[in-house]
Amino acid sequence: MSRIALGVDVGGTKVLALAVGEDGTVFDSERVETPHVAERPAGDAAADAVMSVVTTLTQRNHWSLRDVVVGVGLPGMMSREGVLVFAPNLPTASGADLAAALRERSPEMRVLCENDADCAAVAEHRWGAARGHDDVVMVTLGTGVGGGIISGGELVRGRSGFAGEIGHMVVDAHGPRCPCGGRGCWERYASGGGVARLAREAAVAGRLPTLVRQYAGDADAVRGEDVTRAAAEGLPEALAVVDEVGWWLALGIANLAAILDCGVFVIGGGLSEASALLLPAAQRHLSSLVEGGSARPPLLVIPSKFGERSGALGAAALATQRLT
Repeated sequence: MSRIALGVDVGGTKVLALAVGEDGTVFDSERVETPHVAERPAGDAAADAVMSVVTTLTQRNHWSLRDVVVGVGLPGMMSREGVLVFAPNLPTASGADLAAALRERSPEMRVLCENDADCAAVAEHRWGAARGHDDVVMVTLGTGVGGGIISGGELVRGRSGFAGEIGHMVVDAHGPRCPCGGRGCWERYASGGGVARLAREAAVAGRLPTLVRQYAGDADAVRGEDVTRAAAEGLPEALAVVDEVGWWLALGIANLAAILDCGVFVIGGGLSEASALLLPAAQRHLSSLVEGGSARPPLLVIPSKFGERSGALGAAALATQRLT
């Protein structure tokens, strides 16, 4: 068989696995819900979920684990040694060595664990929206906000492996609590969870009357998905909330551009499904927020090519690169 890698992306809500060829072709996929079982040792439930999707793909395609390599993208601070040191959006796996746990379950498994947004950055740089660009920030908008940085064509990992934790850049020191323990982190405003929070606040403040009426006057029932769907249908009050999210997205991008001088921002993750509305809003606000404004070369803010598959694709690419 041609060389196949299994790329697995473990997120706050789902575990997605892809069988990927060396050129990025996807041959098969499998997904399960992410388990959150606090009573078990750190990472045990996540390791079982990864084994489940890996086993399904190998058995369905009549592959042996000896025939494939496995890359796993995980949300949070991944050390260079492969330990998930801190995972605010996957707390039941904080502190776990998932690669060791997977090898305990299947000793013949060749497995590599990396940060999920780093994986996404690699996929988009190699095969996707960032191909041909050497200074790129991947921004993944999901349960939180993840980041992967490509500088001079190379993935930036930092001293300990923690580079790219952009979701925990503080944009409002007196803002809402974040799962990381801080206040006012960027992901409280620009992630899927951030959209949900801003939607509830807008509903309670009376700025989403049409959506509140759909829930019989219960403002607390309005969800982020309701806002993005209504905005796509052209509802002005929902478009105003999306524009607010776009402003927060642009603020974080402006900060990153000032620090890194990167020219391309690729927006991926689950919330990128709303990119047709969200990215134009961010682009409108960006020139007034970034240092130098129109005096600097234009900043590209573009949707990912692979959407929610970027992390799994990049995990497969890194596993092929480092394990074969």
